[in-house]
Amino acid sequence: MFPKTTLVFFTLISCALGQGIGTYQAETHPSLTWQKCTAGGGCTSTSGSVVLDSNWRWVHTAGDYTNCYTGNTWDSTLCSDNVACAQNCVLEGADYSGTYGISTSGNALTLKFIQPNSNGKNVGSRVYLMESDSKYQMFNVLNQEFTFDVDVSGLPCGLNGALYFSAMEADGGLSRFPTNKAGAKYGTGYCDSQCPRDIKFINGEEIYFLQANAEGWSGSDNDPNAGMGNYGTCCNEMDIWEANSISTAYTPHPCDGTQQERCEGDACGGADNRYGSICDPDGCDFNSFRMGDQSFYGPGATVDTSSKFTVVTQFLTDSNSTSGTLSEIRRLYVQNGRVIQNSVVNVPGMTAGDSITQQYCDEAKAAFGDTDSFGDHGGLAGISASMQVGMVLVMSVWDDHAANMLWLDSNYPTDADASQPGTARGTCPTSSGAPADVEASAANAQGIYSNIKFGDIGSTFTAA
Repeated sequence: MFPKTTLVFFTLISCALGQGIGTYQAETHPSLTWQKCTAGGGCTSTSGSVVLDSNWRWVHTAGDYTNCYTGNTWDSTLCSDNVACAQNCVLEGADYSGTYGISTSGNALTLKFIQPNSNGKNVGSRVYLMESDSKYQMFNVLNQEFTFDVDVSGLPCGLNGALYFSAMEADGGLSRFPTNKAGAKYGTGYCDSQCPRDIKFINGEEIYFLQANAEGWSGSDNDPNAGMGNYGTCCNEMDIWEANSISTAYTPHPCDGTQQERCEGDACGGADNRYGSICDPDGCDFNSFRMGDQSFYGPGATVDTSSKFTVVTQFLTDSNSTSGTLSEIRRLYVQNGRVIQNSVVNVPGMTAGDSITQQYCDEAKAAFGDTDSFGDHGGLAGISASMQVGMVLVMSVWDDHAANMLWLDSNYPTDADASQPGTARGTCPTSSGAPADVEASAANAQGIYSNIKFGDIGSTFTAA
């Protein structure tokens, strides 16, 4: 996910994150069924649920309604330092549909982009698939495939309906950081390859303690509800799906190591030191438009985004086993009963392949003149080690205050020659995607994910 620091801009009036638990709103996870599949035994239904990320939640003092965080500012009395803030503030349960526009029905999850509520409105959301009431569902995708149905017809330029894996801990950090009393039940422990500094509670100076991120917090210049602290939180990330109705990309982002790690300041990367963290912020993306096939994906295209379709992602290993090392990530689509092979690369200097391999990534970095941060952090073998440990499924919808989502669906960088390989990523104008415009014009937008399946290669989809 290219400028993932923009996730700081998922907003809810007076939302924040803490480690204690409030008592004003019961936390009830919306149920979501999905299927486990085997090559010889078909698919069986699994009862799961989703939980809202804690960064969206109301945080207040224990026993009353005083906000610990209002707009994009911490309360300086309650949060005079990181430890005090964690001790004084509690994390509240969520009204999923009424406040956040999150609903489920059987195997389908709907995330509304804008949800009017008693605080004004909620913009965007991020949820995780749960195994139980207190643990995230963990996935080891090596030598397996992951499949889901998606409807992006209502997601215009500037929006991103994202489904991806993050190397979070199964309990949300509950056992690793004993002062975290909320855990996965309340959506704690988020991390990704951008080492985001908007996360309001991260492990503290002592590795065994959870602290706030209030010290050094600076409110955003262009979002009244967002900010950034001294600390960030880093981990491996596999972007299965970043998309709107115009463009899509899938992207592995390796990091050094397999576990979530805290970073500080410039060591988190970011605008002033993009490649300074332990993670690869750019990833190795496969965007069909960027790779030379400009008629493959979109309204009326080969993959027609005006109606629902199935996305299949296969993770092949060098030994064809779950203990092997990741060697290839393949993409297929199924629409109207027809299996659609991925588009073929048509870029000078690149082999005409249709999947992500280490060779593909090496050639893409060279052809586009991009910094090879992907290779610097181990490439496919780097992220493979984290996949072996297990990753958490994340689903979200968001807009982008940092780059207006142009890195996904337009020409980016905007001052580059659009005719040069790698610059053009979609047909959206470079003037599109500004959050103020998108939030006004696409207030009824929503992302719908359904029919999630996971299992042996070739077991999760069929053609008519």
